[in-house]
Amino acid sequence: MHDVKDVGMTDQLPAKIEEAPEEFIQPLLTDYDNPEYYLNRELSHLQFNVRVLEQALNEEHPLLERLRFLLIFSSNMDEFFEIRVAGLKRQIEFSREQVGLDGMRPADVLKEISRITHNQVERQYNILNEVLLPELRKSSIFFLRRNEFTETQRSWIKTYFNQEVMPIISPIGLDPAHPFPRLANKILNFIVELEGKDAFGRETGMAIIPAPRSLPRVVQLPRQVCDKEGEHYIFLSSIIHQHAGDLFPGMTVKGCYQFRLTRNSDVSIENDEVEDLATALQGELHSRSYGDEVRLEVVDNCPRYLSDALLKQFNLTEENRYEINGPVNLTRMTDICNSENHSNLQFAPFTPGYPKGLPSKSDRLMEAIRKDDVLLLHPFQSFTPVVDILRQAAKDPQVLAIKQTLYRTGAHSQMVDALVDAARHGKEVTVVVEIRARFDEEENLKLARRLQEAGAIVVYGVVGYKTHAKMMLIVRREGRKVVRYAHLGTGNYHQANARLYTDYSLLTCDSDITSDVHKVFQQLTGMGKTVRVKKLFHAPFTLKKGVIDLINQEAERAAAGEKAHIIIKINSVTEPQTIKALYKASQAGVKVDMIVRGICCLRPGIPGLSDNITVRSVIGRFLEHTRVFYFYNGGEERVYCASADLMTRNLDHRVEACFPIENPKLVIRVRRELSGYLSDNTSSYTLTEEGIYERRQPVRNQKERNAQTTLLENLSS
Repeated sequence: MHDVKDVGMTDQLPAKIEEAPEEFIQPLLTDYDNPEYYLNRELSHLQFNVRVLEQALNEEHPLLERLRFLLIFSSNMDEFFEIRVAGLKRQIEFSREQVGLDGMRPADVLKEISRITHNQVERQYNILNEVLLPELRKSSIFFLRRNEFTETQRSWIKTYFNQEVMPIISPIGLDPAHPFPRLANKILNFIVELEGKDAFGRETGMAIIPAPRSLPRVVQLPRQVCDKEGEHYIFLSSIIHQHAGDLFPGMTVKGCYQFRLTRNSDVSIENDEVEDLATALQGELHSRSYGDEVRLEVVDNCPRYLSDALLKQFNLTEENRYEINGPVNLTRMTDICNSENHSNLQFAPFTPGYPKGLPSKSDRLMEAIRKDDVLLLHPFQSFTPVVDILRQAAKDPQVLAIKQTLYRTGAHSQMVDALVDAARHGKEVTVVVEIRARFDEEENLKLARRLQEAGAIVVYGVVGYKTHAKMMLIVRREGRKVVRYAHLGTGNYHQANARLYTDYSLLTCDSDITSDVHKVFQQLTGMGKTVRVKKLFHAPFTLKKGVIDLINQEAERAAAGEKAHIIIKINSVTEPQTIKALYKASQAGVKVDMIVRGICCLRPGIPGLSDNITVRSVIGRFLEHTRVFYFYNGGEERVYCASADLMTRNLDHRVEACFPIENPKLVIRVRRELSGYLSDNTSSYTLTEEGIYERRQPVRNQKERNAQTTLLENLSS
């Protein structure tokens, strides 16, 4: 199926190929632009979401966690439509179609997305209605439908509607004086079919009921109105449906049907027209809720002529209609997953471990870091040392300056509190706040203002390049010397995410690394030519070339008959030059093991091209987020961690940091932890040549291995 062409051009061979024994020389020259060698970016992204959905059927997960995975699928699909599908539609609309390496045109991609998503959304609601809700009932968690309400419950619901819903809801009759309302993104709405005339003699026959965001979408009934033990919930949609007639007195409600509209939510700022990035972004955020329409979700019992009318109103086609059997916004059920009353239905709690030898008292952290680098793997190990060293620096009279990047931090960040404290203590605090972090823009604008009011210097990075690097630098006077301490990470400075995402953190006092970090900060806050760094790779300047060079070096060793091995653990792989370098390494005989959580445009297993490459995806309790590069390097193993994925946007259009792990013990540790992921046979999938993800399972007599469970056992308390 995938024959490799030898185009006969020897000038592209690795530098040392002429020294290799004859049996090791491989046909390295291939038409690397052949579309058959690549997987489509958007469809690969969609397949990741499908793997998340499949966790809802995994009986090894506790019941409420299975529900959580189903809800995460909903949230992921919302963003997929808001950003990715919307982007494809705009390409077509403005005749700016971009064809990727896989050769698929945007229109063809949209058709395939529609086919897959319709099937998976139907599957999602089948899982909810036929599997999870019945299982929840067995555990005394009830989601009641309207036909199940007792008279006592009906009375309570009527009171709730009159007191909590009726005062704030605004039904809109449709007539020449009341045109179809402009509906916000992802809001629960109802289209209502009416019969009769109102007080003004109007007889329009139709109305819209938008459900205000302030209303909870899931309501728990009080114990006294329930006829059995357990927790009883009803959806807001059921409450409004039950009492829709009360909103139109004197008229008959013939039908009431929920629907939800998804809009383009990407924020676009023309860089050449920006004078003040913060002001420009503030103006764009308001319009996010009213972007172009991309998807209509409507309850499956809605008459076709009504949903057709909605499609026409929103300029959507049949492909954009999703008929569902249940609530149109499942993500509002997330609070039930967090209930403190059902610990037996949730993952067992754990305490992140604190590394042995690292002092628990924050005032001795710098002393420990001076002796040796500290590597933390969250959430298995505590994020507290990262927070504590910043707190210590804020109060330490010997600390002169603190510099930090902030991409996503959360609404109530102890990291920001410490930076504010440091600024108020007279430290030189410089913070690079990335206010274009998608869906966190408004929160980042607020924290930027807070930091400025405290006296910190706040910059917004570089126009046209998102600052995605995770860096912190502390400058301290120690005797007659000025010493720098740095934190570099693969994840954000977000304490909640540090309990949910797997990420590496390096705390170091290495003079070369800290000098490199200092130079990158200078580049971000000042102006000048590209800075030269000694140990870091940094995008958009040296990271892509640095990684490709390391791949090529491994290929040269393989071609010379030496052992060669690459392990890459990453979130996504889409960047063409990197993929081609990996193909060439595979052809040279390099064993390439890739652990790719999400998007992978590389197609493994093609004979003569990528048959030395394996791709695995791990989906488990924690979101896999570490970015790690391992190279055997002739036995002198090299390990790098990074804030960047192997994506064009990361390597060419963002400020990223890739940092070495140099302590030999830490290198061995990272290699061991990567091996745990490679041997996982309970929560991992293998990507086939055909682009299909197959769930890995233990073969007969093989021990079950789960990488995240092993790390919890080895690293947490």
